[in-house]
Amino acid sequence: MPRTKTRAYSRYTLQAVQLLGRLIRTARIENRMTTRELSERAGISRDMLYRIEKGDPRAEIGVAFELAAILKIQLFESERDTLRTQIKRTEDRLALLPKAIRSRKKEEVPDDF
Repeated sequence: MPRTKTRAYSRYTLQAVQLLGRLIRTARIENRMTTRELSERAGISRDMLYRIEKGDPRAEIGVAFELAAILKIQLFESERDTLRTQIKRTEDRLALLPKAIRSRKKEEVPDDF
């Protein structure tokens, strides 16, 4: 069995994931939902829900966003039109940028004197 790589995460990333997990847990408890109810509604295992609530950065981001949506946790603008506008603005900006970034070749300086 291949060994899994240990990934290093920045402090900011770890804190953000931990905050999202705590927001999900708080909203679940405030809505009086059990872990079983929420995990069934989201179509995930309870183990995955526990990992997200504990702030595991390896948990799937899509699942975390789905849990937030189910629990009505506002992560971005709540209005769909605002979100669509931001997506369109970002797509327009991406259209102006290069499609690919190539690594720069190191130019050798001729040092023949």
